[in-house]
Amino acid sequence: MEIEQKQAQVIEHFVKQASTLQGSSLVSLIVQVTSHSSLFAFSEILAVPSVLELQGTDYAVYIDLLRLFAHGTWSDYKSNASLLPPLTPDQITKLKQLTVLSLAEINKVLSYDQLLEQLDLSNVRELEDFLINECMYAGIVKGKLDHLRRSFEVQFAAGRDLRPGQLGNIIQTLDDWLNTTDNVLLTIEEKIKWADKKCALNTIHQKQKAVKDKVEEVKKSLFNRGGRDFQALDDVLFGETAGLMDYEEDRTRTKRAYCNHKI
Repeated sequence: MEIEQKQAQVIEHFVKQASTLQGSSLVSLIVQVTSHSSLFAFSEILAVPSVLELQGTDYAVYIDLLRLFAHGTWSDYKSNASLLPPLTPDQITKLKQLTVLSLAEINKVLSYDQLLEQLDLSNVRELEDFLINECMYAGIVKGKLDHLRRSFEVQFAAGRDLRPGQLGNIIQTLDDWLNTTDNVLLTIEEKIKWADKKCALNTIHQKQKAVKDKVEEVKKSLFNRGGRDFQALDDVLFGETAGLMDYEEDRTRTKRAYCNHKI
């Protein structure tokens, strides 16, 4: 965020300057812009009308140079060096820094072999010094150097100017991401509904089981109480009947004895 705020101030300064200059004065400004240590975005300066007016003049190659710094890499410059102005050491460092940013847009783990080739550096020590001193200390990238695995793991990289047509690709990528997100959300909602339904069924089953267990408990309680009551009733009924039978038998014996005595 700090580098972006600082860069915004630098861009505003150069845009105001470019708006007041023409011809060879603009050429000098473009050299300053492409050499500035805190500037890594150039599209706003490219859009200044006085800069665009260089097209078709003897200074048109400086518009091409500015476009190279906005979108290109060190390899692009080497491929078109005969068509472009020679670069100062500061411009070469700047373009190599921008090359690292372009590579970081594509992969988050950059091999030393790839970096050595793309930056035109001769050895690992030189590469690591460049990444530390010119990239990480400058705040344009953050990451970890892995000397054993010969790779640079990118954790953050400042953004570059959008290339022509790139905005449409970014919008399409965002649309695809939104569609994918919507599908994921629908899947999550369906899972939540299924989980809610499953939870509700489990609750119903638990309630039904609780009711069933309660009914069984009441049944057992009634059965135990009923068994004692029935036993008591049996004792009363059959106990009284036995008493009556004994009484009748005693009366019969008495009558028989009385009759025998009378005779």
